[in-house]
Amino acid sequence: MPIVVRIDVELAKRKMSVGEFAERVGLTPANVAVLKNGRAKAVRFSTLDAICRVLECQPGDLLEWVEEDEAEPAGAS
Repeated sequence: MPIVVRIDVELAKRKMSVGEFAERVGLTPANVAVLKNGRAKAVRFSTLDAICRVLECQPGDLLEWVEEDEAEPAGAS
């Protein structure tokens, strides 16, 4: 998918654990993993709002559009 999710970058900048992030946003750690690994097919604006509030960032800091051939292949890490 040509939308890349950069939550891991923002968490690393803030030295915040996935568990702390999940708790503060109101998501399960499993759902955070789905977002981080690019397996999510959609995200609610209310969830995006909560993520941005917790990380004190803009949606563009979290989401990036890339050309299809530049996106990582499914299953790649």
